[in-house]
Amino acid sequence: MDENRVPMQEEQELSEVIRVRREKLRELQQAGKDPFEIVKYVRTSNSAEILGRFEAMEGKEVSIAGRMMLRREMGKASFVDLLDRDGRIQVYVKIDEIGEEAYAAFRKWDIGDLFGVKGTVFRTRRGEISVQASELTLLAKSLLPLPEKFHGLKDVELRYRQRYVDLIVNPDVMDTFLKRTKIVSGVRRFMDRRGYIEVDTPILNTISGGANARPFITHHNTLDIDMYLRIATELHLKRLIVGGMEKVYEMGRIFRNEGMSPKHNPEFTTIELYEAYADYNDMMEIAESMITEIAQDVLGTLKLTYQGIDIDLTPPWRRLSMIDAVKEYGGIDFDIALTDEQAREACRAAGMEVEDGQTRGDLLEEAFETFAEARLIQPTFITQYPVEISPLAKRMPENKALTERFELFINGREMANAFSELNDPIDQKDRFAQQQSKRDAGDEEASMMDDDYINALEYGLPPTGGMGIGIDRLVMLLTDSASIRDVLLFPTMKPLT
Repeated sequence: MDENRVPMQEEQELSEVIRVRREKLRELQQAGKDPFEIVKYVRTSNSAEILGRFEAMEGKEVSIAGRMMLRREMGKASFVDLLDRDGRIQVYVKIDEIGEEAYAAFRKWDIGDLFGVKGTVFRTRRGEISVQASELTLLAKSLLPLPEKFHGLKDVELRYRQRYVDLIVNPDVMDTFLKRTKIVSGVRRFMDRRGYIEVDTPILNTISGGANARPFITHHNTLDIDMYLRIATELHLKRLIVGGMEKVYEMGRIFRNEGMSPKHNPEFTTIELYEAYADYNDMMEIAESMITEIAQDVLGTLKLTYQGIDIDLTPPWRRLSMIDAVKEYGGIDFDIALTDEQAREACRAAGMEVEDGQTRGDLLEEAFETFAEARLIQPTFITQYPVEISPLAKRMPENKALTERFELFINGREMANAFSELNDPIDQKDRFAQQQSKRDAGDEEASMMDDDYINALEYGLPPTGGMGIGIDRLVMLLTDSASIRDVLLFPTMKPLT
């Protein structure tokens, strides 16, 4: 059998379907019934309300609208499925109720057409809640057929590129994005209830800072300068703490010119929050409370299954220092390997590839990523990060080589990152200088010197706790989505050539 025959046959059928649909539209326009001239349709209800409140709505007249997804004709009567944002509902169309002319016009409609229905709520003899139509209105003609005719919209790349079709034909996709909206609203309610102020900070910056990441670079023509899309909101938000706002947060897009994977998209959503007179322990309490509250609201439980793995969000969550995590999962004791050379020897003995210039702090992070990170399935706060990889975090009073920093891991993925914020302007300037040296040496992810931020710190930043949470990864967890592109309406895609 010719492998090309089926695709060619389907392509020919598709072309014929499109031709017929366009001809139907021309006939409507010539008859003065162009559906695209309708500017408004008043709805009084929706599918979810009718199905959920049938006892109260039975016998009442409603007006609903949506997309025709299925039609079953039985001579002088038809059943059609209407799809709106909240689900599907059956519509019963009878020639005796709407008239012969309207019924004949209705029979020319196609699957995918958008239409409005006025009618009465009732239950069929088979027990299905429905709307019996008394009036139908074609609101928009679908000139392309929905993909079920050709085995549904299965191609993952095509689903991401044509999200508008994906939402129509895959109900789980609509449910994911409705849950995303609920999660985002829940985050805002949580923050507002705790007295935080939501703010907006610049997306375009003259300095790239607030995280170690490679920025996107653009050019401002009027000023004739290069500018950077923000890689974090941190430094602007902490300026507001200096100014006395005390509790601030921002939820918005972040841009990083880095690799793409099931966990990474070049633009993504985070929330960053900062609270004066708090520390990283307070941020742990906020992360634990926020995520459990939202999970309970969205899922109705704190026990969930993510990609076949059972996860229990019931607090309290485990707290483990990075040194203890490496000792537990990798067998390397950084409490003994106190010098850079001792750390290099211990890591080599554990089978790691080690370069001569690597510091103890760099190796601690690498050992953690090698041996521990992927094994942190249940919620775990990893604390006390080395200062080399934490340029904005306050040093621990009892161990200056480590910082008051944590990252939250669930199912082996980082979900949150938090510090007791560094507020010593002299120390901060030294760390920026070290980062700038790395950048000058070719590290495009290293931070730049931000003199204005140092200036702000010199006016006095109170002891402050700060945290960033990845909203997309939280949505992935609570919707059992394997890829970040499953929770972004329009993920970044390489253009088709």
